[in-house]
Amino acid sequence: MESSETTDLYKTILSLKTLPEAKLFFRDLLTESEIREFSMRWKAAQMLSQNIPYTEIQKQTGLSSRTVARISKWLSSGMNGYKKMITRTTHTNPSTKKARF
Repeated sequence: MESSETTDLYKTILSLKTLPEAKLFFRDLLTESEIREFSMRWKAAQMLSQNIPYTEIQKQTGLSSRTVARISKWLSSGMNGYKKMITRTTHTNPSTKKARF
């Protein structure tokens, strides 16, 4: 069940307008290690969508095999948030490799 505080956070994130604004907000909201953790999870999801082996993902991200496996599970059978954003960012950023599912 989602709380009103969670909904408020999502709405606040949606109101961010620029990359510098997002950086400032997330740096105040999260610790540097939390930002790095979320960044590496996102990188792992992108790498999984490109069929990169778990061992290479672990090596490049520093994530545990358990975390990579959990991200893989969410990517294949989660709420489709990862898939939607990978498709969107791949579509809008030509330098990103095409995601494969």
